[in-house]
Amino acid sequence: MQNTVSVSKKFQELKRRDEMALILYTTGGFPNLAESMKNIKTLSESGADIIEIGIPFSDPIADGPTIQYSSHESLLKGTTLKRIISNVKKLEIKTPLVFMSYLNPLLAYGREEILRDMKESGVSGLIIPDLPVEEASEWISLSKDYDIELIFLLTPTSPSKRRKKIVQESRGFVYCVSVTGTTGVRDKMPAYLTKFLEEVKKISPIPIALGFGISKTKQIESLRGKVDGVILGSRIIEAIRNEEDLKELTKELKEATKRWKNNKSTTKDTTEEK
Repeated sequence: MQNTVSVSKKFQELKRRDEMALILYTTGGFPNLAESMKNIKTLSESGADIIEIGIPFSDPIADGPTIQYSSHESLLKGTTLKRIISNVKKLEIKTPLVFMSYLNPLLAYGREEILRDMKESGVSGLIIPDLPVEEASEWISLSKDYDIELIFLLTPTSPSKRRKKIVQESRGFVYCVSVTGTTGVRDKMPAYLTKFLEEVKKISPIPIALGFGISKTKQIESLRGKVDGVILGSRIIEAIRNEEDLKELTKELKEATKRWKNNKSTTKDTTEEK
């Protein structure tokens, strides 16, 4: 895989076009390894700006039922981190890729080894949900050595001091979590969300993206000017399970990120999120 575009450069490119980043999540190895690679290629070719690849794990504490299901099914098929990396390396796409993995699989692989192999495979970023920023100094240092953008999650309940630490150490973008809880579909965005995003934007020198709970294209449109990107996961997993047309779905989602100056939308409210 020859991928020279970093997450940071992609956000810069989108800013020039007045677009939010469409960040789509899919679980590596679901429904099987070969199909997951085909789906990643489809997402890339159909408008996804950044693709987040979930590394299956037996105890995904931050994930809701939909992504837990995909992770479990992937593990049953014998998916391993090493096999995912080997297959990602063969992909011929230019869309920035980000791995999302819990600590255990990464530590079992080896901290320096995984960052080296990610770099060689063309993966640009890494999200580790169960790695507190306060305990991440070695990961932060090594990720810079290998030019892997380490992305931290920021929740609405994080105190001010911790928020500053997270935006200071994150690279690529800050992953803002819309709710306290697990991933999954939600009908409404919480009332406190606008204030939370405004506060993060004031202190963040890098782009911010929102995940957990975006369930409709109108919600994506309502986030224009408030965030630099949106992250959808559960909706994509559901589409794969239901054998929907990923190409058309991705195009529809991407269109919702473009309408900065026109709030009138003909987009169907069929999208659900991580």
